[in-house]
Amino acid sequence: MNIALQLAGQTALVTGGASGIGLACAQQLRESGAHVVVADLNFDLAQKVAASLNGEALAIDVGDETSVQAAAQAMRERHGALHILVNSAGVLQRTLPPEKLSLKEWDFVSRIDLRGTYLCCALFGADMAARGRGAIVNIASVAGMTSGPLHSYGPAKAGVISLTENLAAEWGPRRVRVNCISPGFTETPALDKGFSTATLSQDDLERSSALGRLVKADEIAKTAVFLSSDWASAITGVNLPVDAGFLVATPWAAYGGLRKSSPTAHQN
Repeated sequence: MNIALQLAGQTALVTGGASGIGLACAQQLRESGAHVVVADLNFDLAQKVAASLNGEALAIDVGDETSVQAAAQAMRERHGALHILVNSAGVLQRTLPPEKLSLKEWDFVSRIDLRGTYLCCALFGADMAARGRGAIVNIASVAGMTSGPLHSYGPAKAGVISLTENLAAEWGPRRVRVNCISPGFTETPALDKGFSTATLSQDDLERSSALGRLVKADEIAKTAVFLSSDWASAITGVNLPVDAGFLVATPWAAYGGLRKSSPTAHQN
């Protein structure tokens, strides 16, 4: 039985769609039948990705109001209101203590990750609300749900979760659903950079999850497609962690860690 979600006839825009989680979302949306607009600061790369998806590319700097306004106007002229918006554009932050984290870096991370998400929701979402239909999926992070040495990134992602809830209530009466995904540590080029600089340890991260592994980018993407589809037609205002059990596993460190599985536990 084919249970693939079908989004044929719908236009989906993915910010940060040229790489990482955004790229996986763009690919999965296209596989589900949507016409995909790859919106990214790196327009050359966005064009290459869009060509591979038989979609279109759009230059956008989510932290710049003028850029987002121009992008929203371009979409309005080409397609009217979008059916689906996935806000994946974001930047990471160095794990610095407050005395070493400059306000310039703090502001930059917050500007892209929170302000940029709000700008895209406000400008693209307003057209959805005026049309009386649409689905928005914001990409937050488990960093916005727990403690860590990310004094700008963490609060920004917590803000995205709060923003999602606020907009879900604001636009629900106009049939626009707004949901949020909080990925755990996900296999992306950005995470690979963290491993290469020894900022992060893959072994430690895998041991910190209940499933004993990292999250795959396409697992985030499939969740985004689900939340965008009619299968989630009664779901709005939720924050869905997709983290391989990171959030539930980490408190076990206080009790000596997760129980080790038996060598025969996986045998039939």
